[in-house]
Amino acid sequence: MSNCFLTSWSETYLAEHPPRTKSLVMTLFGDVIRPHGGALWLGSLIRLLAPFGINDRLVRTSVYRLAEEGWLSAQREGRRSMYTLRPQASQRFQKAHQRIYTPSDLTWDGAWTQVFFLSASISTKQRADLRKALLWEGFGALSPFAFIHPSPDLNALNALIEENHCAQSVYVVQQKNTELSHSKALAHLIDECWQLDEVSLRYSRFIERFAPVLAYLRTQPVLSDELAFVMRTLLIHEYRRAQLHDPQLPLELLPKSWSGKQAYEICHQVYQHLLAGSQTHILATLRTEDENAPEADRYFYERFGGLEKTNRNGLKQAS
Repeated sequence: MSNCFLTSWSETYLAEHPPRTKSLVMTLFGDVIRPHGGALWLGSLIRLLAPFGINDRLVRTSVYRLAEEGWLSAQREGRRSMYTLRPQASQRFQKAHQRIYTPSDLTWDGAWTQVFFLSASISTKQRADLRKALLWEGFGALSPFAFIHPSPDLNALNALIEENHCAQSVYVVQQKNTELSHSKALAHLIDECWQLDEVSLRYSRFIERFAPVLAYLRTQPVLSDELAFVMRTLLIHEYRRAQLHDPQLPLELLPKSWSGKQAYEICHQVYQHLLAGSQTHILATLRTEDENAPEADRYFYERFGGLEKTNRNGLKQAS
């Protein structure tokens, strides 16, 4: 017995959609490294990326650039280098973690949060940085100086305003507008502020690619731990890219044809099927450089509402 289907699928995917090394390193740090202590030796990273056809030169170049850009810190020990996430980067990864592994089932009370500022009260750089941060948090742009969201993370909003040093120049208003909430103007507002069709298309492509993988995994175990790791990494990498521009709107404001929920469920189920083998490969690889590399922390198993510890045949393991 072999996993010819998965091997062929992964080879075809990598040939048609080769991931950028820097982006794949970021996926690995978020999905794999953070729950295993948050640090790894460069040699382990090179081994983890080898099955994707990425050579050590590309890995070294990518981590060097990520360090220069403020994402990673490097610590040398003799001829070896260890990489960890910097504190601010770790905070952003935590936010991304919530988006990826937590179901988006927000309900709406009819309230809107508006963020606006006067052009004269804020520098061009602050305005550009703030706009980028607000769009990342899912806000829609009403104008270059006004943004809106029906259910934002207020803690994250306050933090990004502080980080951009513009608390005295930015105004946040929350209010309910029951008339707008039940009018055709609401649909027009959503179309103007958020490109939901494009986001939904990304989710649909994810479903098209991974639904056959899920169908296969429901009938066949993954015999190779390395292959399970490769498939899991490609799964999260693709889902992360599909979900990147999802504004996380409440269910009431999403179109009936919204494909985000199905994409999340497929991601969850495929991840569960690949979990045992991928974890075995990850820990074995980390321990080639560090025999004390830790098991995944307990928070890891809270992903997707709760992961089950199973063997590669899908049988539950004793706690």
